[in-house]
Amino acid sequence: MNKLRILSWNVNGLRSIAKKGLYEFIENDGPDILCIQETKIRSEDVPLELKEIQNYKSYFSSPERKGYSGVCVYSKEKPLSVKTGFGIDIFDAEGRGLILEYPEFILFNVYFPNGKMSKERLQYKLDFYNMFLDYVKDLQTQDKRIIVCGDVNTAHKEIDIARPKENAGISGFLPEERAWIDRFIESGFIDTFRYFNKEPNNYSWWDYKSKARDRNVGWRIDYFYISNNLIDSLSSAFILKNIFGSDHCPVGIEISSKITKRNNTN
Repeated sequence: MNKLRILSWNVNGLRSIAKKGLYEFIENDGPDILCIQETKIRSEDVPLELKEIQNYKSYFSSPERKGYSGVCVYSKEKPLSVKTGFGIDIFDAEGRGLILEYPEFILFNVYFPNGKMSKERLQYKLDFYNMFLDYVKDLQTQDKRIIVCGDVNTAHKEIDIARPKENAGISGFLPEERAWIDRFIESGFIDTFRYFNKEPNNYSWWDYKSKARDRNVGWRIDYFYISNNLIDSLSSAFILKNIFGSDHCPVGIEISSKITKRNNTN
């Protein structure tokens, strides 16, 4: 049985992170699957060197608007199928989801909306949340093994944010946003990091402008969730807080897998 290493990282611009050590990070860490959010690039504009990273196949979900949103996945193993989006135009137009089916699980790479800009964007975020929960519930009725990763844009509990009281009225820590995570977990998912680590001061995002990372004044808003029927396969979950280049750092899991590891994509 192999261990499959899956990482998730909001890079705040794929072109930007490519200049800040992305290739070196991939080479040194060697994840089997790397899920990236906020690519800020459309598929047709992705440079060849970012489409064809050695040993990896790449998949992109693009926003209609340039320089905004977007997700991609680099995978050593070719998935059985890849789906861009959820089949709902108002959400798919922003390029927020990739759904990859592997022999042993279905992997969701999702960049959930930010609700800070306006009441309308907060409602859009909550509507997206509800749509997503309905989507995965349908798969759960089929007893599918599910992994969900990405930038959820909400800190779940007070332990997941450095200054909970000061941010109680701000999108990203609103009661209704946090309550949705409760409902999501109650529907049959596990927050993998908290399964292993119950300690405070573990964050995945820090505000650039205030140089919050220097003081570790952060938020844990990047997650790996697994369906309950995958728990016996879960080996570890972690935050790579020493990896820089974005206002987020990578998060990841390792799971037991029968997938044969490959050194190339041929």
